[in-house]
Amino acid sequence: MATPPQTRPAAITAAGLRKSYGDKTVLDGIDLNIPQGTIFSLLGPNGAGKTTAVQILSTLISADAGEARVAGHDLAAEPDAVRAAIGVTGQFSAVDNLLTGEENLTLMADLYGYGRRQGRHLAADLIDRFDLVEAAGKPASTYSGGMRRRLDIAMTLVGSPRVIFLDEPTTGLDPRSRHGMWEIVRELVADGVTIFLTTQYLEEADQLADTIAVLSGGRLVAQGTPAELKRLVPGGHVQLRFADFGGLESAARLLGTGTRDDDALTLQVPSDGSLRSVKAVLDRIDATDIEVEALAIDTPDLDDVFFAMTGSPAKP
Repeated sequence: MATPPQTRPAAITAAGLRKSYGDKTVLDGIDLNIPQGTIFSLLGPNGAGKTTAVQILSTLISADAGEARVAGHDLAAEPDAVRAAIGVTGQFSAVDNLLTGEENLTLMADLYGYGRRQGRHLAADLIDRFDLVEAAGKPASTYSGGMRRRLDIAMTLVGSPRVIFLDEPTTGLDPRSRHGMWEIVRELVADGVTIFLTTQYLEEADQLADTIAVLSGGRLVAQGTPAELKRLVPGGHVQLRFADFGGLESAARLLGTGTRDDDALTLQVPSDGSLRSVKAVLDRIDATDIEVEALAIDTPDLDDVFFAMTGSPAKP
């Protein structure tokens, strides 16, 4: 039986992380607690500080203030131990276009100190796992965007990282390639890897993340599961459609709230979409002889959350 995420040890913690460039504050004291074996997604408009957060937590740059631990190691005191435990796939591919896919992987194995035979075996395993067998002997310059991204993540896995930072990994990919990347991410987490994902595709965060945080103006303005964030935004409702006008009239009087459409015989009742909220409405209806023909639940999506929390429309 899987351990609930909230009871697992933390893979990443941060307290009061700050970073400024001149008089521009990019991160203004962010706090994080990301359990092992989960997917954490950081959302925010362009320039919000998402990449800066990744760069700090992956030891590429230092914070001006605050503390953090990654994979059990103090970021400031043990940077080498942090680097040994993590993998980073940035916005721009680290693939060498002049080398074949296999050569890129064996080069990474050499850099990690694997012997020649062990490195080739590891490369072959990753080539097979990431469905690159047919392309393995071809220059990476001939790869599609999706193939390059798969190779990029395969190269990240050479070091067997326990935490992987994916900074907008599917930007520019077609929908089929994006969905393929989602499956790879899910498989990694199933193996116990922790994923720190930044993305501007809100559907991606909704599909993948156990926890989402919204970054705006250098601060985390909201944090929770996708369902919890959606409940922060008003506007959700349960729509009931009735068999006749009498049913609509009776339900409107019974519930005493909502927006009715006499032509469509529907009543929209405010609801946050939670089971408890919907059940409360249905229990009241069920206690009468009012006949409901159909029910639909409409709740805010992450686009609504993004706009409400950042004041910016969500754009890819």
